[in-house]
Amino acid sequence: IRCWSNIPFITMPLSRAHGKSFAHRSELKHAKRIVVKLGSAVVTRGDECGLALGRLASIVEQVSMLQNQGREMMIVTSGAVAFGKQRLRHEILLSQSVRQALHSGQSQLKDMAIPVLEARACAAAGQSGLMALYEAMFTQYSICAAQILVTNLDFHDEQKRRNLNGTLHELLRMNIVPIINTNDAVVPPPEPNSDLQGVNVISVKDNDSLAARLAVEMKTDLLIVLSDVEGLFDSPPGSDDAKLIDIFYPGDQQSVTFGTKSRVGMGGMEAKVKAALWALQGGTSVVIANGTHPKISGHVITDIVDGKKVGTFFSEVKPAGPTVEQQAEMARAGGRTLAALQPEQRAEVIYRLADLLTDQREEILLANKKDLEEAENKGRLALPLLKRLSLSTSKLNSLAIGLRQIAASSQDSVGRVIRRTRIAKDLDLEQVTVPIGVLLVIFESRPDCLPQVSALAIASGNGLLLKGGKEAAHSNQILHHLTQEALSIHGVKDAVQLVNTREEVEDLCRLDKLIDLIIPRGSSQLVRNIQKAAKGIPVMGHSEGICHVYVDVDASVEKVTRIIRDSKCEYPAACNALETLLIHRDLLRTPLFDQIIDMLRVEQVKIHAGPKFASYLTFSPSEVKSLRTEYGDLECCIEVVDSVQEAVDHIHKYGSSHTDVIITENEKTAEFFLQHVDSACVFWNASTRFSDGYRFGLGAEVGISTSRIHARGPVGIEGLLTTKWLLRGDNHVVSDFSEHGSMKYLHESLPLPQRNTN
Repeated sequence: IRCWSNIPFITMPLSRAHGKSFAHRSELKHAKRIVVKLGSAVVTRGDECGLALGRLASIVEQVSMLQNQGREMMIVTSGAVAFGKQRLRHEILLSQSVRQALHSGQSQLKDMAIPVLEARACAAAGQSGLMALYEAMFTQYSICAAQILVTNLDFHDEQKRRNLNGTLHELLRMNIVPIINTNDAVVPPPEPNSDLQGVNVISVKDNDSLAARLAVEMKTDLLIVLSDVEGLFDSPPGSDDAKLIDIFYPGDQQSVTFGTKSRVGMGGMEAKVKAALWALQGGTSVVIANGTHPKISGHVITDIVDGKKVGTFFSEVKPAGPTVEQQAEMARAGGRTLAALQPEQRAEVIYRLADLLTDQREEILLANKKDLEEAENKGRLALPLLKRLSLSTSKLNSLAIGLRQIAASSQDSVGRVIRRTRIAKDLDLEQVTVPIGVLLVIFESRPDCLPQVSALAIASGNGLLLKGGKEAAHSNQILHHLTQEALSIHGVKDAVQLVNTREEVEDLCRLDKLIDLIIPRGSSQLVRNIQKAAKGIPVMGHSEGICHVYVDVDASVEKVTRIIRDSKCEYPAACNALETLLIHRDLLRTPLFDQIIDMLRVEQVKIHAGPKFASYLTFSPSEVKSLRTEYGDLECCIEVVDSVQEAVDHIHKYGSSHTDVIITENEKTAEFFLQHVDSACVFWNASTRFSDGYRFGLGAEVGISTSRIHARGPVGIEGLLTTKWLLRGDNHVVSDFSEHGSMKYLHESLPLPQRNTN
């Protein structure tokens, strides 16, 4: 706890040796001293006359939040000229209207021309008002602000530099936010560009160079430059092929074309890049981002400090491999080549991968052993996740069998004709299956997921980006290497990419121009986070696996305990494991009920009582906190229902539309349950654990979808395909089919070509 003026505030342990900039965005959260440079386009309104008060208030709120975390914040601001222009125009209009009224004697005013206002005069008139506005805003967060006006001479005079440095350090020590601006009221006209020759020489001729000079002088960790563009592009923003550069390295400026400067302000993007590179050379990390976009300006500064992928990050450390954007483009190109292969060739790749899983099992298990040892030593993974992380010879053999099933069933997947229609004479329409495009699969603690998903992507001709958990890094690395080895037999190695960079999942979910479908494989929390973060990209999956088994009054004694034991105890961490057991009221205090309870106790399943079940018992187990709970362990909830209809209602209210089961010998009751339960998988007298792509004969699955659109339940090859329409004509035009045209629509259904069933 530090104190100033009797007001305590918490400080964060944010200290590091200055002299080297951060290498990765993820390190920006450790920045202690931060300069935020607000460009003229950020601070001023669109009419360049007056301030954008909403944006300014949002920026002040973010700076205050970071300041109250214990960081040392400084602002380099524009806006004095615009604010002064607004005030002077008002004064001139008022003065002219008075004079005109006196001279004309009329109440109606003519159009009045406003003279061009000199920038220095505007700055002089606007400085005090701008500062007063900042002070009023920061006061709302119990933060004091102080104004400092500088010119180029203040940096060239050694004594003035020391004085400025001392003043800023003292203000920061007292938890005051310095607000710095060039003293535009006395600043001379811009000099020829003779600066930027060395780390100690940069002229202060605009606020970009001022911010860079200040950042280096004050040994700042991070400089955030906010402008009216998203960051740095490889060609002028707005052009057809312009792409935002995520990370910019010294030397890359040769490949960049600079556009014109912003609508207001002294410096354009070229000036910003030069200033940013100068600051980077001095040991300060830099991010250039958009501070005017209404959807992101409210959190752009805090997002940058959190390490999120916003704007362009300047780094001196170039990664060894491609960026995730480059990987996505490689996956798209590789996927298109993959889709163009013959079905037999795609099957050959999958068969080869299946062989490699068994041939290289020792290397795979050795890598997996490293992951398990590291996870156990760090103690970060719960027991269910450790079980998912573990590979074994039997698991690899099962994987290989599943992959061979996929290869065998993939012969007629891509390019299959599913509808043929004769629109008119010599005009035939076909609907054919095609790959979705580029899939992003994010999975936790499940290295066996990698070859399964890869095989399904290969079979369906999709490009694939894989993002595995760091707890399975060694296992994922060798499995991906084997996948690429298999792909290499037909020259499509790039179709499957493993993301190894420090990319946050949330950042991956923003690549809507590169990724067509996201498939999360992991905890319900992971799925929910991805569904929330995905911007414009559909997400296939389920957030929870709350599976029910309903024991009907007509249930078979022999079947009940077997099905319940298998559903709950065979693999309790699975998403298709039993979580809530519904029992018909008439079965309470019967031998069957006692058998169920005894079996669960023997299997060491912890029981939670639902509200109705608890009301029947004198001494009940712990009452459940929520009937909508996925335990993922040897725990389950027991609840009582009066009928099959009440069981259906309970499932609809508390379930997750995943997998639900009825155990009964009454066929009519069973059919009612099968028809009325609205879940992806509904079973009669069978374990919930059958809800699986391999057990369904799909070979494997990319996941289980509870969505109602496109694919539902275990998703195999079919769920990774979409369709396109092919129309073959001969000089056909729509006008021929008009009322007085020469042609008529036939819309005849045509037979489908014979499918390959071998």
